[in-house]
Amino acid sequence: MRQLLQRAALEAIDLVMATIPRHPPSQASLHQCKIISHRGENDNRQVLENTLPAFDAARQAGVWGIECDIRWTADLVPVIHHDPGCGRLFGDPVELRELSFDELRERFPLIPSLRELVEEFGGNTHLMLEIKAEPYPQPAQQKAILQATLSSLTPGKHYHFLLLDPDLVGHVDFVPRTYSFLVAELNVRHLSRHCLEMGLGGLTGHYLMLNRYLQRTHGDAGQRIGTGFLHSRNALFRELNRGVEWIFSNRAVKIQGILDAHLEQ
Repeated sequence: MRQLLQRAALEAIDLVMATIPRHPPSQASLHQCKIISHRGENDNRQVLENTLPAFDAARQAGVWGIECDIRWTADLVPVIHHDPGCGRLFGDPVELRELSFDELRERFPLIPSLRELVEEFGGNTHLMLEIKAEPYPQPAQQKAILQATLSSLTPGKHYHFLLLDPDLVGHVDFVPRTYSFLVAELNVRHLSRHCLEMGLGGLTGHYLMLNRYLQRTHGDAGQRIGTGFLHSRNALFRELNRGVEWIFSNRAVKIQGILDAHLEQ
């Protein structure tokens, strides 16, 4: 219930922000903007989130990056899926960690492995890889598998990690901490402090939660912020006018189209 109320409040804020006129950003701000598609371009009817078709739709529209979620099967194969189970998208409550990868592929063929994602999108689309808080039965082995799967890519250049919990950084400490970002929900101040103390790359969260004070504080520490989940031109312009470079959106193709239209002017 809390999440539903929070989502409704943020959607109401987005509707208001869309009506507030903003001056067009400078061409420099437009050029440095990087749009990130949150779980790919999807409607969860014809195209499901966190699937290769959803990511491809974003790539085909020229979107710079895709955000996706890493979970693990029973036989320790990293796969791309947001929820612990398959109930919301597929109507089956079984959890991914209860199935081997072969069983998962047979029952839910649309769920890609991380390796498939890397093979298809690594190097041509920036990967924002969210590490989920879930049981890690073999943490050292899982870390080695993750590192090997990403070995063809360069951290920072081709991918970053996103973490909802600072404690998760240990699962990805094979890359420098500057390539890991915390994701804030309502706990912005708490995670901001952890981010600064741990020397991470920066902080991401809702564009109203990450205010100018936090933007300046993290900028002074050599960190960056990324904001989401805006849906309108005016919200986009608001962020670009204050120097935000990473823009996460559930409607990334639409936002990319707005960006491209103003780059052509």
